[in-house]
Amino acid sequence: MDDALNITLRLALYIDLMLLFGLAAFRLYSPVTQVAPERSIPRFNALLVTGVMLGVLLSALGMLQLTKTMSGASDFTELHPHMLQMVLMETDVGHTWWLRVAALALAAIVALGAGRDSPVGQWLVMLCGAIALATLAWSGHGAMDDGYRRYLHFTSDIAHLLAAGGWLGALLAFAVLLKAKYLTAHQQLRALAQALRGFEVTGTLIVVVLVLTGVVNYLLIIGMTLEPLTNSTYGWLLSLKLILFAGMLVFAALNRFQLSPLLEASLQTGHYKSAVNALRRSMVLELSVAVLVLGLVAWLGTLSPEVELPSG
Repeated sequence: MDDALNITLRLALYIDLMLLFGLAAFRLYSPVTQVAPERSIPRFNALLVTGVMLGVLLSALGMLQLTKTMSGASDFTELHPHMLQMVLMETDVGHTWWLRVAALALAAIVALGAGRDSPVGQWLVMLCGAIALATLAWSGHGAMDDGYRRYLHFTSDIAHLLAAGGWLGALLAFAVLLKAKYLTAHQQLRALAQALRGFEVTGTLIVVVLVLTGVVNYLLIIGMTLEPLTNSTYGWLLSLKLILFAGMLVFAALNRFQLSPLLEASLQTGHYKSAVNALRRSMVLELSVAVLVLGLVAWLGTLSPEVELPSG
């Protein structure tokens, strides 16, 4: 039961903080949010505020669950305040927890303030989202390393988290903007097509960072061997994650090389409903696969990569 709750909380926090950073970044670099801002900006602001509030709540629940696990308590009623104080004040994960909560609090102040739509306000929310997301690296396998390996692992983990957040946030943003209620003007569709085309460079960079940091993390956790991929629960789940990630690349290629050009071509004729529907379905499916990948990531973070020896 504890393992399931831990994985669920980790998954929820991953999704929430990645979307917070990814959506804030998308709002900055995507031209589509500048078209009909009276519709797009309030929607993005609502998503960001929701993400901030959920991030604080999930962080609190996660800290309680971590303290419960470390103390060996059977339920939350057995937790002593001094145990929670010790974890919060005397551990690295506690220190990064404070940093995350502070970043989320600042993001909430900015997102709810009068200057939230200004360039400075938007940059602050994105920066706070990046800091909050980066703190999740201290709950991964990198925290077990020492010396230069520790810094290398944390750097790789943080880059991996930010790249994944950028991808996930863009997927949700495009899925939201592809809703029929938003796409009411030809100008908005053209802006969306332009944003999709503009995301090609960003998307390619994200994939490169994910692949490179994924290889670095594998070498740091497992080493120069493929044996754990077939001889441990960690390896089987990692293999499944890689298969699903490959599926996401297929969807991304489909969007880039077929569906996005189809949308642009359909704008010339004015018959774009089928192109929009096809692109929307693809985005939703890609987003669903991404959630499955994050579920595996949350599970993998609780397991040891050591090879499991046969019993008997």
